[in-house]
Amino acid sequence: MVTPSAGTSRLARLWSEVWRLGVAFTASMVVTGFVVVEAESGQRAIEDGQIAVDILVGLGCFGVVLLRRRWPTTVALLLSAAATVSVFAAGPLALAVVSFATHRRWWRIVAVGVVFVVSGWAYGVLYPVDDGMTWLFDVVGGLVLYSLLVWIGAYIGLRREHLASLHERLATAEREQASRVAQARANERARIAREMHDVLAHRMSLVAMHAGALAYRTDLPPEKVAESAALVRDSAHEALGELREVLGVLRGLDGPEAAGDDGGTVADPSAGTGGSDGRPEKPQPTLADLDELVRSTNWSGQAARLMDRTTEPERLPTATSRTAYRIVQEALTNVRKHAPDLPASVVLRGAPGQGLWITVTNPTPDAGERPATGDPGAAVPPVPPSGLGLLGLVERAELAGGTLTARGTDGRFVLRAWLPWAS
Repeated sequence: MVTPSAGTSRLARLWSEVWRLGVAFTASMVVTGFVVVEAESGQRAIEDGQIAVDILVGLGCFGVVLLRRRWPTTVALLLSAAATVSVFAAGPLALAVVSFATHRRWWRIVAVGVVFVVSGWAYGVLYPVDDGMTWLFDVVGGLVLYSLLVWIGAYIGLRREHLASLHERLATAEREQASRVAQARANERARIAREMHDVLAHRMSLVAMHAGALAYRTDLPPEKVAESAALVRDSAHEALGELREVLGVLRGLDGPEAAGDDGGTVADPSAGTGGSDGRPEKPQPTLADLDELVRSTNWSGQAARLMDRTTEPERLPTATSRTAYRIVQEALTNVRKHAPDLPASVVLRGAPGQGLWITVTNPTPDAGERPATGDPGAAVPPVPPSGLGLLGLVERAELAGGTLTARGTDGRFVLRAWLPWAS
């Protein structure tokens, strides 16, 4: 079955061949017309039977020229030789020489050129013109005409190679970009999996600690036993929920281990429940640590302000709070990379059942807003951008069930994210 694209390509090739043959036929008719006029006026010594042979040989050359792409040198030599007895072969001969010259095999071009010029001279000898012209004119004219045809063919060949090179570079750039996007997504998923593993280890450490207390403290009152059992149950439920999230992330990765951006791998959740010193591991930062993040950002020299926070971080689910913290952290990092010394503002709004809205804005570098500093001459060198930070944020927000957009408008760069917040 022929696909639409294949059919279109075949029609394009057919039309390309038809119009070239049409131009060649027109050229042959014009040149032959001049010869016929010369024969009728008695200027050229050629009879009617010779003109008929000339046309028949020329028509045969139109069939041979169709093979010029498969055997360019052979076809060019045959048609050059046929021009010795046929002026009607001028059209297909010119087409064959132009097509042959696109390959730019210079020693072959010289060989065909010799046959081309000799055939033109031989035609003048066989059918001389009684106007005082010498053989030198036929040779020089043949050289000029052949050089023009070779120049046209070489130009076409160079242009085709240039276009093919551009297409190849474009395809290579698209493949590299797709590879970078896939690697960035894999790195972001691996980072999320590591963070969830840390929290999962923390939860299981609490479960192990309270379960051990229940096993060895047989003298605990019933209310303490019930309280510890409830804590073990709640921690186990939360750990199972986060383990489900980890497995969901890992399903999108290739292979049992996923290398992160720092060269690490996603650890096995069953590998341990605490740190190297036996104590429960510290959980990853959440929105409860947002004030500390803003303070550290200001301390580093980047002005950041928490403009409005109508949410209560402790009411957010742990995974959502952790994702929100990472979004704000990466947004402030992007401000540091792309707009150093410009102030950034962070706004958080939301409620259970409605979701959590995160907005981070900053002036663009060309907006002209610069905070006053004690040393106007001091300039902090910008951090080289990686070009994948926003892509990682979009992936993180989508994996959490939310959305994230970032764009510049009215001299400010605005990042908005929405994360689900169950009621």
